[in-house]
Amino acid sequence: MQSIVNSMSSLTPINEAFETLMSTLASIDEIESVPLLESTGRVLANDIVSNVDVPPLTNSAMDGYAVRSADLSNEPNGERATLKVTQRIAAGEIGRFLAEGEAARIFTGAPIPLGADAVVMQENCQAAGDHVKVLQTVAGGENLRLAGDDIKAGVTLLTKGHRLLPQDLGLAASTGASSLRVKRKLCVALMTTGDELVPPGNELKPGQIYNSNYYFLAALLQELKCEVKELGVVIDDFETTKQVLADAAATVDCIISTGGVSVGEEDHVKAAVEANGHLDLWKLAIKPGKPFASGKVGKAQFFGLPGNPVSAFVTFILLVRPSLLAMLGCKSSLPSGYPVTAGFTSGQSGERQQYIRANLHSYSENGLQVKPFVDQSSGVGTSLSKAQGLVIIPPHTAIASGDILEFIPFTELLG
Repeated sequence: MQSIVNSMSSLTPINEAFETLMSTLASIDEIESVPLLESTGRVLANDIVSNVDVPPLTNSAMDGYAVRSADLSNEPNGERATLKVTQRIAAGEIGRFLAEGEAARIFTGAPIPLGADAVVMQENCQAAGDHVKVLQTVAGGENLRLAGDDIKAGVTLLTKGHRLLPQDLGLAASTGASSLRVKRKLCVALMTTGDELVPPGNELKPGQIYNSNYYFLAALLQELKCEVKELGVVIDDFETTKQVLADAAATVDCIISTGGVSVGEEDHVKAAVEANGHLDLWKLAIKPGKPFASGKVGKAQFFGLPGNPVSAFVTFILLVRPSLLAMLGCKSSLPSGYPVTAGFTSGQSGERQQYIRANLHSYSENGLQVKPFVDQSSGVGTSLSKAQGLVIIPPHTAIASGDILEFIPFTELLG
């Protein structure tokens, strides 16, 4: 696809940027087998097809008595059936054939004995020695979990490209799987730029700040099960930046940098990337996050995030996260949210689509109401911890209280 790197005056809308990303990403084809308990968050490399029925045998849905429903329906109106209890069946045991006029004491999960076709819950029975009086009749099939009722052998449970959730592990385990075939982990190099940055734990000198971006980005990558390679803080120097990128590209799938992709005299990342490869995207029509870049350094995918913490966070969760998942075979799309009512007003927005940090509040008449975090500066990291998500304001749009807006909760964008 032809590159759409922007001129100094043009900005790419986020939908176009996403389409460009999806068309330029390389896919990861290597597969590995991992133990079931280590597969959460990994991407399936093949369909999971069950080779067993779940449950394997028809069993009792509750504690009670297994009976032949015909024995109860034959009782005269107004009379209660009394059956002889001939066996006791706990979960994991197989009972004997149940003859006419007999009942079996049975417990939840225990297989139904041959001859029985229903279970009477114990609350509707009155035990007396080796007999039980049934106080309420049941129909055939009542209070049973049928064989294959949850999963039938041969059914596809999960498909290739699915990112495994904790509940999926239980599903796979119920069919006997002890390991799963998944795409190998992505190796991602993480680089921050800026002479002013120092690691936490060091004493700050005048003009310095702590490198906060590395820590939340590394955590986001770890949540995606990526192997993170730390490139450290790269000084604001073209040759140094160029060499660090070239060295990293030889050993990783992806390089992510923060800072240095704008147009200042000390911003060298863009030029260094172009010296080692090319850019497919540069500068987006979003706020925050305009100086976002993507392309290739050698064969490695490159993402250049802005240096401001909010801008780096927003561009990562909107664009980088779905891109990394797409490289592993996940069907990815721009994050979407749900409609909420605006609890604020704002004048007409500019040419960029805005992603406002905001919180939800309950409001009796209009359901959920969204209100912006007070300070929307892209350098205010506290807003990322205190806000619940992002509310979208389209370009050239004024907001009146009561308008319907789209809200994307952070809970949908993390992990």
